[in-house]
Amino acid sequence: MAYLGNTPTKVPLTSADITDGIITSAKIADGTIVNGDINSSANIDASKIIGAGISEFDMWRQTTNTDINSGAVRYNISSNWERCDTNLFSLVGTGMTQSSGTFTFPSTGYWLIEFQAGVYRVSGALRCVNVDINLTTNNSTYSTVSNAYNNIHNFSGNSCHCSSMARYFGNITDTANQKIRFGVWDQNQADTAYMQGDTGYNQETYVTFLKVKS
Repeated sequence: MAYLGNTPTKVPLTSADITDGIITSAKIADGTIVNGDINSSANIDASKIIGAGISEFDMWRQTTNTDINSGAVRYNISSNWERCDTNLFSLVGTGMTQSSGTFTFPSTGYWLIEFQAGVYRVSGALRCVNVDINLTTNNSTYSTVSNAYNNIHNFSGNSCHCSSMARYFGNITDTANQKIRFGVWDQNQADTAYMQGDTGYNQETYVTFLKVKS
């Protein structure tokens, strides 16, 4: 712009010169808003933040005691599963589906899985109990992705209890082929032992599913 005479004196722009609500996101360059631009008391709703909040949380348990006297053979937990339905538990999201012990994810994303199994030794010698989480990526062949060991000692022939927890964190990208199931190993055939379960509360054998990010 050309001027006749003297060039006008530069005057800094102030907030009073800008009409409220006139600046839109189109006027703000992408990638220029930084953490320091956001007031600590902004109280931004969690729904506006990517990945914020829990979108999926589910919990399943064994409903009854199961004899696992299998003699060092993995016991695939294929029955007696139920979604927890007592003691104020409330499903968040869609939830897992289960068929013959195989669990299917409701959506893709990053999932944390925690599986705890409790074993009750009625009689027998020292035993080692192994619990594991198994994953398939082709809806057919499973491999162990996490396991945990614990021992039940024979204290003068008295019955004893033990529990073990296995954890797994993974990025599920294909819900049709990537699935989870659980197992327990009984490593002393001469023992009499049961994997514990109860329909009224989490009697040692249960699993939780938490989606932490889409």
